[in-house]
Amino acid sequence: MTESSDATALSDWVTAVARELGIEESLDTRGTVDMVLDLTADVAHGVSRPGAPVTAFLVGVAAGRAEDPTVAARDYAQKISKLAEGWKSD
Repeated sequence: MTESSDATALSDWVTAVARELGIEESLDTRGTVDMVLDLTADVAHGVSRPGAPVTAFLVGVAAGRAEDPTVAARDYAQKISKLAEGWKSD
């Protein structure tokens, strides 16, 4: 599978999941994918690989409780990425 077909498969998957969960109207698919991939990479490399999907889930739960989940998810992802980057030094 090529990188282009991987990207297409991921985009199609995210769109299908968003539709299934009823959140497709409030989701910037490309921006969300990039944000989550960046967040999980930071956690996987700075903290632990298993921590990456768990962290993404926790950010999603927290963002879902916010008044504007899309903005909150972006803000939380940035905050947690910074935490992960400095994790070894703590």
